[in-house]
Amino acid sequence: MGLNWRYLAHEVRPEYLREALAGARRMNYIGLNLTVPHKVLAMDLVDVLDETAETWGAVNTVQFEGRDAKGQWRPLRDYEDAPAETRSRGFNTDADAIPRAIREDLALDLNGSKVLLLGAGGAGRTAALRLAAEGVRELWMVNRTTPKAAAIGEEIRNRYPQTNCHLGYPTGNVDLVINATSLGLAAGDCLPFEEREFPLDRAGAAFDMIYRPVETPFLRLARVCGRPAANGLAMLLYQGAKAFEIWTGQPALIGRMREALEANIYG
Repeated sequence: MGLNWRYLAHEVRPEYLREALAGARRMNYIGLNLTVPHKVLAMDLVDVLDETAETWGAVNTVQFEGRDAKGQWRPLRDYEDAPAETRSRGFNTDADAIPRAIREDLALDLNGSKVLLLGAGGAGRTAALRLAAEGVRELWMVNRTTPKAAAIGEEIRNRYPQTNCHLGYPTGNVDLVINATSLGLAAGDCLPFEEREFPLDRAGAAFDMIYRPVETPFLRLARVCGRPAANGLAMLLYQGAKAFEIWTGQPALIGRMREALEANIYG
């Protein structure tokens, strides 16, 4: 798109996230993306929260802004020279990408559906709230530590009372199982759920937020069971496109982005 920009990857330990954000701001980065395990931690580390981050409770996109001569805060893309005063604003672009990816890849209408959600970290919390906002009728949440899932369930009951929240595994069938854990990222990872508690053939479809590897053990098992299954490539695409639009102020070229992603991930 003719932008003299570069997108860089940095591995940052959670205890250094505050320093990393401050360093990027001082070096006049346009913005950042954050992934596991930084999304919830960043809520308390950015200067301002956009409505999307406040609504969904996690930050995956940061935009740096400068104060102009009139005292107005504007994105750094608007400045030729670095402004004297800058700040960070946190956004969430994951939430809208989740239902869009599920609709496109699995042809599933979430309204009135039954969903089992695996994981209650940053991605899981955002997914749970977004699913409730989409009108999911029954939502079961399974997490390694129960209190975290219980807190999300209480929040959903207060904000989206039409969604019935449960902790643990369902006893019957569900329309969709979503993996929002990191299990499947590393070779040799176990399944993100207990098969004896929930056989996967009781699910109508499976969605894994992981996109590399392209087929996790969870997705492989779903396909063995004859269930429609999708990885997180479309979710990655749409959250990235929205982040790009926040930073640049220009519409993202979705088709070109999809081609680049598929070439990189599928080879």
